[in-house]
Amino acid sequence: MADQVNSLEELGQVAEGVEAPAAAPEVTITREPVRDELGRSYATGKRKDAVARVWIKPGSGKVIVNGKEMNTYFARPVLQMILAQPFSVAGVTGQFDVIATVKGGGLSGQAGAVKHGVSKALQLYDPSLRPALKAAGFLTRDSRVVERKKYGKAKARKSFQFSKR
Repeated sequence: MADQVNSLEELGQVAEGVEAPAAAPEVTITREPVRDELGRSYATGKRKDAVARVWIKPGSGKVIVNGKEMNTYFARPVLQMILAQPFSVAGVTGQFDVIATVKGGGLSGQAGAVKHGVSKALQLYDPSLRPALKAAGFLTRDSRVVERKKYGKAKARKSFQFSKR
C-alpha cells in the first residue's frame, strides 16, 4: 500500500496537492402567491377533531365563521384572541376578510383549526408573510388528539378501582 500516510506532515503535503471541492451554489426558493379567479386564497386548518375550510381576501377585517360573525360564533374572548393571532404576528390586522366553515370537535378545537387555516391561507396569499408565521409556529398542525379508550380500563389510562377482597 504505497498510498498510505504515516505522519501529519505527509498528510499536510497530500492535502496541499488536493483541490477543495467547489461550494454548491445556493438555491433560493421563490414562492408564488396562490389565489383563485376571485382573488382569494384557500387553506384547510385542523386541530383535535375540528376541520376548518378557510378563504381569505383583501377587505376590512370581517371574520365570518359558519355564516355567523366571529363575535357571535366564538363568544369567549380567548377564542377571539386565538383567531386574531395570525394577523397580529404577520402585521396585517384589519386588511383581510375571512370566510370559514368549520366542522367537528368543540369550540376550542374549532378556533385552533380556523387559526391554522388562516395562517396557511395568509402565507399562500402573500409568501413574504411565511417567515413570521413559521417562526410563531402557526403553520404547524398541532398533532395532539384525544387518546383512545383501551379495553380493561375505565378511560384511556384510568383503571377500575382495585378491591383486595
